[in-house]
Amino acid sequence: MTILVEQPDHQLGSQMEEKKLCSETNETCELVLDGGFVVPKDISKNDGCVTQEIAASNDAFIAPKINSFGQSFRDYNAESERQKSVEEFYKSNHINQTFDFVEKMREEYSKLNRVQMSIWECCELLNEVVDDSDPDLDEPQIEHLLQTAEAIRKDYPNEDWLHLTALIHDLGKVLLLPSFGELPQWAVVGDTHPLGCAFDESIVHHKYFKENPDYNNASFNTKYGIYSEGCGLDNVMISWGHDDYMYLVAKENGTTLPQAGLFIIRYHSFYPLHRAGAYRHLMNKEDEENLKWLQVFNKYDLYSKSKVRVDVEKVKPYYLSLIEKYFPAKLRW
Repeated sequence: MTILVEQPDHQLGSQMEEKKLCSETNETCELVLDGGFVVPKDISKNDGCVTQEIAASNDAFIAPKINSFGQSFRDYNAESERQKSVEEFYKSNHINQTFDFVEKMREEYSKLNRVQMSIWECCELLNEVVDDSDPDLDEPQIEHLLQTAEAIRKDYPNEDWLHLTALIHDLGKVLLLPSFGELPQWAVVGDTHPLGCAFDESIVHHKYFKENPDYNNASFNTKYGIYSEGCGLDNVMISWGHDDYMYLVAKENGTTLPQAGLFIIRYHSFYPLHRAGAYRHLMNKEDEENLKWLQVFNKYDLYSKSKVRVDVEKVKPYYLSLIEKYFPAKLRW
């Protein structure tokens, strides 16, 4: 089954539209990002006006300015209760994620011989998981999945494949649980990056790569390493984690999600690419097209993290219908 996905309108979406709402008592500036959600802009330094958050007239998702700990999103240097543990996580990740390690993990988990269960059963398992690499949230992962999916659903109501992709994008984090091997956090979560070529300096806490065995491998420490221009990300070894595992599960179980959905699942943690623009020289034309949807998705994945709760029972029937549409009843994991 082939599903054609219309590309997002980036001619309009790539621009930020700034608008001012003024009254006798206050003035508010907003930045409207592509996807239709609003990021209030602090203008107090410009003219003394006090900023307020005002919902967009179309009830679009409003992105907060700070995370659950009162810090900017993805600020890995901010002093917070999680900053130290996050840095320790990335130290372990950068030292232990080697080319050989990823090869072994791909071979082992491609067997899909651990558990048989439905997508929704896996969602419920994530109630037991907290991501130690995330500086923005310490809530169970199912909360984040539903926050992301519901935020996208508001702004892209007709793209049901994207709603489901948002719901399942982090399901691979079950690798932390005993039934799935109880892998250490550094082998499951966190930003991902290529192996087999130089570690780009945009990778968070880059300094710890000096202790990685691949760092001084002459075959790996150049811009292209073992790869070639435009070889395609499908041919690039990416650090092992929940992204690649969930991609493997979805693909091998015959999902009918479009390629853009699978691309989002597989590379949503590849922040050096979709935030810093690193490693684009390895992408092919199909990657470039799929990246457009990943960049749309990423805003919701990042900015929907909050303490706001989602009524699971209320939205559950809708997502069960999508699961039935795009996946078999039971999957091999």
